[in-house]
Amino acid sequence: MPAASRTYAPDIPALERLADAALARLPGQFHALLEKVVLRVVEEAEDEVLAELELESPYELTGLYSGRSLREGSAWTSGELPPMIHLYRRALLLEWVETGVALEDLITHVIVHEVGHHFGLSDEDMHALEEQA
Repeated sequence: MPAASRTYAPDIPALERLADAALARLPGQFHALLEKVVLRVVEEAEDEVLAELELESPYELTGLYSGRSLREGSAWTSGELPPMIHLYRRALLLEWVETGVALEDLITHVIVHEVGHHFGLSDEDMHALEEQA
């Protein structure tokens, strides 16, 4: 069957490529400040994360920023994990199907929101950044 006629849900590497492309489209001044932020794409949020956020379903969470924001200090203490942007594949795919928003646009939206947490940005600032990405 020709590749163009196959229909399948994008896998984790495909979502990683879309997320990397979204990060690359951010304005240049952000790139150096994001070098130490780890991008992690997994199937769904872990039970501990859901419990901490008081969410009942892993499909309620498409992305999460964990770690210290730049406003809290740019270095982490010994033994502390680096800042991370987590993307949750199944929740993203469900939202993609339910909303009809292009997957690239949805991932860009989530990336910008989580990057915003890293920088300690307001929702208004995040919207402006998303327009640039």
